[in-house]
Amino acid sequence: MDLETFAPGSGLLEPRAALRSDAPALDLNGTWRFRLSPTANIPDDFAQPSFDDSDWGSLPVPSHWNLHGHGAPAYTNVDFPIPIDPPRVPDENPTGDYRRVFDLSEGWTGGRLRFEGADSFARIWLNGHELGFWTGSRLPAEFDAGPYLRPGRNVLAVRVHQWSAATYLEDQDMWWLPGIFRDVTLTRSTADVFVRTSYADGHATLSFEGSGRLSVPELGVADLAPGVEVPVEAEPWTAETPRLYDAVVTFPEETVRLRIGFRTISIVDGVLLANGRPLLFKGVNRHEFHPSRGRVVPYETMREDVLLMKRHNVNAVRTSHYPPHPDFLDLCDELGLWVIDECDLETHGFGEVGWRGNPTDDPRYADALLDRMRRMVERDKNHPSIIMWSLGNEAGVGRNLAVMADWTRSRDSSRPIHYEGDRSCAHTDVYSRMYASHTEVEAIGRREEAPLDDPALDARRRGMPFMQCEYAHAMGNGPGGLAEYQELFERYPRLAGGFIWEWIDHGLAHPVHEYAYGGDYGEPVHDSNFVIDGLVFPDRTPSPGLVDLKKVFEPVRFEFGDGVVRVVNGHGFVDLSHLEFVATVEENGETVAEHQLPVPAEGGEVKLPFTSGSGDGDGSEAELWLTVRAVLASDQPWAAAGHEIAWGQTRLTPTGTPTAPRPAAPGSPRRVVVDGQERHVLGDAAFDPATGRLVRLFGLDVEGPRLDLWRAPTDNDRYGGLEAKWRGLGLHRLTHRVDSVDLGDELTVRTRVAPAATDLGMLATYRWALSGDGELLLTVDIEPDGDWQDPIPRLGLTMTLPGTAVDRVTWFGRGPGEAYPDTGMSARVGRWTATIEELQTPYVYPQENGHRAGVRWASFGAFTVSGDPVFGLTARRWSADELAAASHRPDLVAGDRVHLHLDLAHQGIGTATCGPGTLPKYDLRAHPATFSLRFAPGTR
Repeated sequence: MDLETFAPGSGLLEPRAALRSDAPALDLNGTWRFRLSPTANIPDDFAQPSFDDSDWGSLPVPSHWNLHGHGAPAYTNVDFPIPIDPPRVPDENPTGDYRRVFDLSEGWTGGRLRFEGADSFARIWLNGHELGFWTGSRLPAEFDAGPYLRPGRNVLAVRVHQWSAATYLEDQDMWWLPGIFRDVTLTRSTADVFVRTSYADGHATLSFEGSGRLSVPELGVADLAPGVEVPVEAEPWTAETPRLYDAVVTFPEETVRLRIGFRTISIVDGVLLANGRPLLFKGVNRHEFHPSRGRVVPYETMREDVLLMKRHNVNAVRTSHYPPHPDFLDLCDELGLWVIDECDLETHGFGEVGWRGNPTDDPRYADALLDRMRRMVERDKNHPSIIMWSLGNEAGVGRNLAVMADWTRSRDSSRPIHYEGDRSCAHTDVYSRMYASHTEVEAIGRREEAPLDDPALDARRRGMPFMQCEYAHAMGNGPGGLAEYQELFERYPRLAGGFIWEWIDHGLAHPVHEYAYGGDYGEPVHDSNFVIDGLVFPDRTPSPGLVDLKKVFEPVRFEFGDGVVRVVNGHGFVDLSHLEFVATVEENGETVAEHQLPVPAEGGEVKLPFTSGSGDGDGSEAELWLTVRAVLASDQPWAAAGHEIAWGQTRLTPTGTPTAPRPAAPGSPRRVVVDGQERHVLGDAAFDPATGRLVRLFGLDVEGPRLDLWRAPTDNDRYGGLEAKWRGLGLHRLTHRVDSVDLGDELTVRTRVAPAATDLGMLATYRWALSGDGELLLTVDIEPDGDWQDPIPRLGLTMTLPGTAVDRVTWFGRGPGEAYPDTGMSARVGRWTATIEELQTPYVYPQENGHRAGVRWASFGAFTVSGDPVFGLTARRWSADELAAASHRPDLVAGDRVHLHLDLAHQGIGTATCGPGTLPKYDLRAHPATFSLRFAPGTR
């Protein structure tokens, strides 16, 4: 068999819809006999029923063979792992042979073999007769098995080659995982049906194409003939109101059941509409992935994905970059998600050679590309959740896009066509981009983007809705800038929102690394941890990025004024009647009052039972905070009653007498001898007289604090170039010089902190004093020395404590999760507690994490630290250098010290792994600063 053929297959039956039929069917999933060969040049005698496979191993179907000990996975983002020489492929071509024996009863006649997915080229035999082959890894293929089936024993043989001419169409950003990875079925169903619905201005219509008769009992429709359109009294389907109706289509030999929804997608004056209302995507890109099964995702896991999305205010999914398992689309119909269904096409690696030979512009590949589009559309055409067809991803431009788009419009004109790779939008209905900056998005929202060279195409594109099919790359710590993007999407009607890249970290379960990424299997070409870029960790634990996204995507907004809160309904298709609103007042993090608010269904201004204000109060030590929460009033299919949808918070005007600052004690630091060593002593604190550094605090052996500018780089720091600048400056190897240690009313230590090989530095003056009640007061004055051009990682103090001194930290400030200047939107002011281990965010690739922001005070057991007014907090059982050196979670081993960071400021996070860096307002520039802390014995 010629693996280098341009043909999409042979022996294939016409594509048809995925339907649930009562026709007899046999599930052929399970344990198959399996043999892996390193090359494709082997005999095909294994397809004969008499072949002896007793010395073969076994393999579950569906699965990927290299996740079961046969070869190893490999990851690339853009690069092909084979030479770019279409349609040729290497001789080294892993080839898997499969055999499955099944029995049929005497009365069985006819049938089709249906394969839902196999990567990348599969050839089929039944009882020794070749049925054909197919490509298009993530698309179904059906073969007529009837002539070769027999009562009793039947032998199905399949040969799967990893590399073929079709490989050049499947360069998606994911693990290369061959094998039969979706369901295999023998079915006697032959039915096909295309149900067409519409909804506008309260009126719905229903018709269908195919044969048979359609009935929808709930709507009073019975035995509707094909091609006849009837009006019906139906409720609309939206992602917020996923109303489905059970439909039955009866054929002479079978009955199929499907669930239909009524909705119309349109574009009016450059605005994307659903059922006549503006549609705003709050979306994510979703690869199919499971940490131990690869793209073999169990139904329960798919359902959990959709539930997690709904619970985090996600309303849309782009099926990057191929059609998903059909069960996932059923879940989107049922639970409510807008879907962009994407064709199994990406040729990204050709961009590395100037797009020479790109299949998108090669007429020899036209049939294959059209075949992929047809099979997707025909399989998925009945899903109301699918509101847009996508031609593929990152496949450049070329004549074959027109072939795909023209056929799709002729087959289904009810859904717009999407493709991001052609900036001219010559074949699409929406203008789509990836990782456009905030500035460019705003310009597009105003219709003031840079023009195309062709005036006609430019005018056409300016009349299109705009969406970001990928933005805010969720790799590692981040992404930053979410709130600013969302504000733009909501401000300009032309902007239809976008889709975060991406849903899940593709970390494969690994016995040593815990989770593996590119290079962990010895791949000669790989893209390292670029596959670890999700909003959920591989085990589907939400990352801080997803928790932030929930806050940014909230469909309810709260605007606080004097004694009132204005509740704004941001839903597109429902009012607020399904929600309850709870107002809680906390004093220093402790609840002191709670009330339900009578919010009208349409929203609006509601009087609060408290006095509120937007300022920081009058100086009272007590802080009163009002939090208003919108929660589900009753159980929903995707969450239980009480689930929080949105929240807002404001500080209330404090009452009572302001607390005056505690004066310094009349006592001064003194020089004493402690355990044979000379020390400066101030209250319960001891300092090294030579360096002025704190060495003992309230009975604890401590080191520091001292000024630090370094943090373990984030993925965004690394990929965006900041880490290289920081290391080039030497910020990871600062030296500390003590210029003077002076005893007076205070202990004053003057230092210069600087890296080698540069004249840049920071002058830091530490002033230690004692309060009237024995608390240790520290003021640090910081002055940049030299011309600092680039942002710095952080500005703060580092100290260490004995590892046994603290296990749990309690703080009053923002929490419970991490927060950086442009992240942490989900962090609210309150009183929180966590163990040192719980303070860490377990990013698959270790990096800066766990920073708690806006901390008023934090208790570490033996002592409490207070800020004036606030500070940032990080506590770890390893140093920043150890964190920076780690490449997998198990590399981090707890030491015998707790490393405590008390920060004045941090550099923002951004999304520079793919997309724009930190917005300028979140850059941390070297500047004069004063930092004040108060250390008190004991806990709060």
